[in-house]
This record gives sequence, structure tokens and C-alpha cells, in this order.
Amino acid sequence: MREPIELTSLERRLLDRYQRGFPLAARPFRAVAEVLDSDEAAVLLALRRLTQAQVLSRLGPVFRPHVFGASTLAAMAVPDARLDEVAALVSARPEVNHNYRREHRFNLWFVVAGADAGQVRSVLDALAASTGLPVLDLPLLTDYHIDLGFPLDGTAPVREIRAAARPRPLMLTPLERRVVAVVQGGLPLLPRPYAELARRAGCAETELVDRLERWLAGGQIRRLGLVVRHHELGFRANAMAVWDIADDTVDHVGEKLASFPFVTLCYRRPRRPPHWRYNLFCMIHGRDRATVEEQHRRLVDECGLARVPRALLFSTRRYKQQGARYCRPLDAAGEGR
Repeated sequence: MREPIELTSLERRLLDRYQRGFPLAARPFRAVAEVLDSDEAAVLLALRRLTQAQVLSRLGPVFRPHVFGASTLAAMAVPDARLDEVAALVSARPEVNHNYRREHRFNLWFVVAGADAGQVRSVLDALAASTGLPVLDLPLLTDYHIDLGFPLDGTAPVREIRAAARPRPLMLTPLERRVVAVVQGGLPLLPRPYAELARRAGCAETELVDRLERWLAGGQIRRLGLVVRHHELGFRANAMAVWDIADDTVDHVGEKLASFPFVTLCYRRPRRPPHWRYNLFCMIHGRDRATVEEQHRRLVDECGLARVPRALLFSTRRYKQQGARYCRPLDAAGEGR
């Protein structure tokens, strides 16, 4: 993980303003420049520098899980001597978008995404076979808050917290599948990014933008904007807090945890007894470990969870981080490879 970089005034304003709400205009960077009292070339230059410095993971849509395909959180208990080897095998899979080492007996945690549940299952089976290690499969059941935005000005948007059961996947047309395939990796940093993506998808620019607008309005895309890497922004500590909550109160507790501004993700996943007893997960990010530990104590104290079985799994290494890939990339002929 790289050290945090010193941000220019324009870069800071870009990151604060456009982690969501990126324009769906023909020349969006010009529209951004007008809002920030800058110019198109300077905005593009700043975003390219942020990308090169790995502050910016991508500029593009954040899809709601299980709408455009399937995904799951998975974990493995890997002997320390094999951890880097196994992590490399996991990261090599294109279906794996996040892969982290965490402080726990289950020390390797990764997310697998694919076109459907069968593809996700086949990846987990293949990894179990190639490593000789069992894999915990922990698909999302209910989400209370999934965002992972990092406001630098200290103000987070007001949250509307409610339990949302796992949605049904969209039935995508061939055109819509091509649109997902070209946008899932992010927008190109070109003056007319939607026109370029439409060319790759084999459709008109207006058709591609129309799909994005409809998916944003319908909540299938959670946000369109800058997706940042938290460590490079100075949020150098993060931990996954897990809890064993009674099934009849888990939605109430999940909604309460999700209301805290420092909780970036909060969701319910299945228990896997006897190996894994926890059913409620939330992510906490902070500038340092002590801050995260204090935030965790606040959750325990203010939500009345002192007697609830729990664990705090700090991340200690990032092996891979990219956007989920639900559709195969298109080849030169516009077909999924």
C-alpha cells in the first residue's frame, strides 16, 4: 500500500464533490470544471494523477450487489507460511475483486463476483481444489448500508437506513449486458467518455447514457462517481466488525449500526457453524488503529452490545482491489471474451 499523497486544492475538491453525482453529460469533465471553477483539461489532468498515484481506483458506477449478477464474501484459514502463495492464487482469478489479509484464524477474505451464482460457486470450488483449503461462502442476505465513500471535509451525506433484502437479478438484454461490460471497469479519462464506451458497446451514446440514468434512478446503481482507495487518502486503518445477533433482532441492530457515520458497510450474512458463528458485519475505517478501536467501542456501548459475541478483524494487507466484474470484457467484435 502506498503512502498518502499531498492533494492539490482541485484534487481535494474533486474527491469531496464527485464520489457520487458525476454528470451524465456529453462532456462531463467540462461540466465538473464549471462547478469547480476550473477547466476541462485541468480536471482530466488531476484525475489522471490521482489514478497514477492509486488514490483513485476508478471513476464509474457502483452496482448494487446481486442486481447485475451474483457475488459473495469468502474466507479461508490459511497457514501463515502459505498465505502469500494462496493469496496470489485467489487474486489471479478475474472474478475476485477484493482480497485482504485480516487478523483472525480466517485470515484471507475476498469477494467473488460473476454473471450468476453458478459461476461464483465454480470459482470457490476451483480455489478450494487448487489450494486444498476449505472456503467459507458468506453471501449477502440483507444490506443496511453499502457505500464506501470517504468525504475529506468531514461531512457525510445524510443516510436513509433501512433493511434491504437481497434483490432479484435484472434480466438484461444483450445491449444492457454489453453496457455493463464496458462501464464496470470505469469511465475512460477522455473528454467524451460515454461516447467512447458506447462505441465499445456497439450502441449510440444516448442509449448507453439512458441505461445508466434508469439504473441510477431505480437504485440498481448506488452511485456514479470517483471510487477511491482509502489507505492512499490517509484512512490507514480498517477493520471488519462481526457480531452474533439473534435473528429476531438483527435487522434492528443492523440499522442502528449503519446509522453511525464511520460505518462504511453494514450487512447480514449467514452463519456457518461450527466454523463461523457471526451473522452481522460492518466495516469501520479510520486514520489509525486507535481511532478504529475507539469507534468500535462506541458501537458496543451505544448499541448495547457488550454481552454479544463479537470479533474485530483488522486488515493488515491489501492483495487486490478493483470493481466487481459481472460481465466478461468485450473483444474487438463486441462479444464477451
